Amino acid sequence: MATATPTRPEGLTTTRAPFIEESQSRGDLFIEQPYHLYSEDNQEAWRRLYSRMMPRWQRYAHPRFLEGVNNLALSSDAVPRLEDINKFLEPLSAFKAKAVAGYVPAYMFFDCLRRREFPTTITIRDKDSLDYLPEPDIFHDVAGHVPMHTDRHFSDVLVRFGEVARAAAKRALEIPERERRVHVVESNIKALARFFWFTVEFGLMRHEPGSEEIRVYGSGLLSSFGEIEHCVESTDVQRYPFQLEWVVNQYFEIDKYQPLLFVVDSFKHLFEQVDVLEAWLHQGKLDNVSPGEPLINEQDLRSFLNASFE
Repeated sequence: MATATPTRPEGLTTTRAPFIEESQSRGDLFIEQPYHLYSEDNQEAWRRLYSRMMPRWQRYAHPRFLEGVNNLALSSDAVPRLEDINKFLEPLSAFKAKAVAGYVPAYMFFDCLRRREFPTTITIRDKDSLDYLPEPDIFHDVAGHVPMHTDRHFSDVLVRFGEVARAAAKRALEIPERERRVHVVESNIKALARFFWFTVEFGLMRHEPGSEEIRVYGSGLLSSFGEIEHCVESTDVQRYPFQLEWVVNQYFEIDKYQPLLFVVDSFKHLFEQVDVLEAWLHQGKLDNVSPGEPLINEQDLRSFLNASFE
C-alpha cells in the first residue's frame, strides 16, 4: 500500500515556515512578504494578539504610539501587508518596513535605521502560544515598533542612533592592534545594545515633561500582554530616571520580565541622550563597559569589523 507523501506545514508560523527556511538556505536576507502564504491560523493569531492588546495600549501606551496605530490604519482583522504599512508610514517619517528572512547582524540592523529602513520579521507566533516568543515576529515588529516610527521625533532618534553605530565602526578602523580593536568593538556593541534595549525596546516616558504619570514607548513592552501592565503597575519593577552611565553598564536578560527600567522625560530628552552617547563613544567611555549580557556573537562582531561605508 502506497504511503501518502507528507505535506509541508502551511503558513508563516515562527520556527515553522518552509518559505523562511528556503530563503535562508539561499542566503537571502531581504525578501518580499509572500502574503498568500499566511494561513488561517496565522490570521487568527494576529486577531487574538491585536484584540487583547488594544485595551492595554489605550491604558498604558504613550499617546504618540496610539496616534501611530491610527495613522497606519492597522487592522484587527488581518496580518498587515508591509506595502500598505509603507504607504502610510513613508509620508510621515520617510521610514519604511523592510521584510527580512531572519537575524540581521547588529551593524547591518543599525545601519538600516540610519537609512530609515526597519528590518521586519514576517512570521507570526503560534495562535496557541501567544505569550511564548522565541524570536521577534510580525506582531512585535509591526504592532510593537512601527507605530512609533510614524512620529518624526522618534524616527529621528533611530536615524541618529544608526549614525552612532556607523561612527563606532569607523572608529574601530583606527585601532591598529587587532586584539585591542576586537575588545573595543565588543564593548561598543554591548553599550549600543544596552542603550537600544532600555530605550527603543523597553523604554518608559513621562506622559508629559515633569509629570509623575508613566507611559510605555518601548516595543518589547508594547507587544507583551503581560509586561505592559507589569512594567507600569508592579512594585517589583524599579523605575529610575534615565542615566546613561547606568544604562550602558547594565546587563539585561531577554527571557524574563524586566526588573529595572529607565524613564525619559520626552522625545527631545531621548534624542539628546543619543548625542551624549556619541560623545562618550569618541571620548572612549564606551570602550570598557561592564561585562555580562548581552553576549556578543561572531556575526555581530564581524558586521562591525567588516562594515562597509559606501
